[in-house]
Formats: sequence, structure tokens, C-alpha cells
Amino acid sequence: MAVGSIELSRKHFTHIRETLYRVCGIDLQAGKEELVKARLVKRVRALELAGFDDYLRYLDGDRSGKELKIMVDALTTNKTSFFREARHFEYIREMILPALRPKGGRMRFWSAGCSSGEEPYTLAMMLRESISGIDKLDVRILATDLSPTMVSTARQGRYARSLIGDIPPGYVKKYFARTDNDDELQVVDQVRSMINVGQLNLMDQWPMKGPFDVILCRNVMIYFDLPTKQKLIDKYWNLLGPGGHLFIGHSESLTGLSHRFRTVLPAAYVKESQ
Repeated sequence: MAVGSIELSRKHFTHIRETLYRVCGIDLQAGKEELVKARLVKRVRALELAGFDDYLRYLDGDRSGKELKIMVDALTTNKTSFFREARHFEYIREMILPALRPKGGRMRFWSAGCSSGEEPYTLAMMLRESISGIDKLDVRILATDLSPTMVSTARQGRYARSLIGDIPPGYVKKYFARTDNDDELQVVDQVRSMINVGQLNLMDQWPMKGPFDVILCRNVMIYFDLPTKQKLIDKYWNLLGPGGHLFIGHSESLTGLSHRFRTVLPAAYVKESQ
């Protein structure tokens, strides 16, 4: 496999695959060699190294961990959009919020694997549209992602106009402001202030205690093997309060996992009140 004069051998790929799994639980399947090569060869050249032998020595010898973060960031896929899998947001609005309102105004949501932020911002806008007097209530959204690049984008809340086509025009007018760049819009402060964005490796210890009412971990577990998925599902169960909901991606499934969730619609589950 060559890109110019730089080749990625099976040994290189195995080394990278094992490192990625150890660090963040991502199970890089065979057949992804071309993707790894295309994304990392740019880094090899940027460091002015001769090839992947030198790069892996550099990676393993970097005690600061900076290069490891750069590599993980380069190899993780971050595909998202506003109002993606819209039925989930409809279910939250129609079924979950009416049950939460009488409970004193405290609501906690977690977008686990928030990518560049479209998911938590969609949720925040929907909540503002659905809950009268929301600013007087204790409503918070936690948004986390493995990638520091994606976390930075999510914190800024600036998006190209081409990315907001799926947002209802009324939402755009109310919740986005113009910027110094005519091609970008900025999420307004009243929406951004509802969200706490942070970097989190799901394989690390989680600092939050919960309980959460809703956890969205959509299109994240497709990169994990079965034992890693099981650990995540168990931790999500423990972090959800009674009646809490878990949403995963439509391309994902809890099949093969041991769990006590009840399915409420495709890719959506509830922890029954005890």
C-alpha cells in the first residue's frame, strides 16, 4: 500500500489498531488499511519522517501524549447533522418532557459522542421551544466527545450556512446570529449557555454522577466490540435515573448484550421505574 513513497504494512496497521483499541476502545476492523494510510500519511509528512516505521517510533516515544491524541483525532469519524434521526427528538418532546415537568424542574441530558455539536444544540433548541419558562428551571445538557477538534467546534457553536438546511426556518431566525463571516452562523448565547461541552474518552473514568433523564449515544457503539459495548450499556444503566431513556443510532443494536432496558421505539430504550 503506497501513497507516494510511503507505505503502510500489515505490521504498521496492527500496531495502530492495537493502540487505538487500548486507548479508546475503538475496534478498527481489517479492511480499514486504506483509511488509516490516507489519514496518517499527512501526519508522517508534516513531521518530515521517512515513513510509518519512524512515525510509530515517534508515537510510542512521545511521553506527552500529544501525538497519540492527534492520531486518535485523525482516525475517528465525526459525522453528524442537525435534527439527525428526528423521530428521537419528537419522542423526547412528546413523551419524555411531559413526564419530567412535574418533577420539580430538574432535567439532565447527556450527548455522549456529540461530535461537532449539532446534536446537543438541536436538543437545546427543541427544549426551548417545548418548555415554557425554561430559564427558570434547572435544565442542563452535557455534551462530550473524544476528539479535541470536535469539542472545540462544539464550544464555538459556529456553523456553515450549508450545514443548517435541515433546521426549521423559525429556529434559524430565533436561535442563530450572523457572524463576521457571511458563510457562517453562530448559535445564540441563550442556547449555548444550556450546554456544558467537554472532552471525554468513554473508556476512562466518568466524572459525572447523574442521574440523567436522557442519554444519547448515537452512532458511537458501532466502533466498539461486544465486550466494550456491554461495559458501556452497564454504565449507562447505572447513570440513568428511574424512567430514564437511552438513545442509540438506528444502525446500532443491543442484540447480544445483557441488559434490562425496554424498547420504546427503534434505537430507543427506557429504564423502567423501580
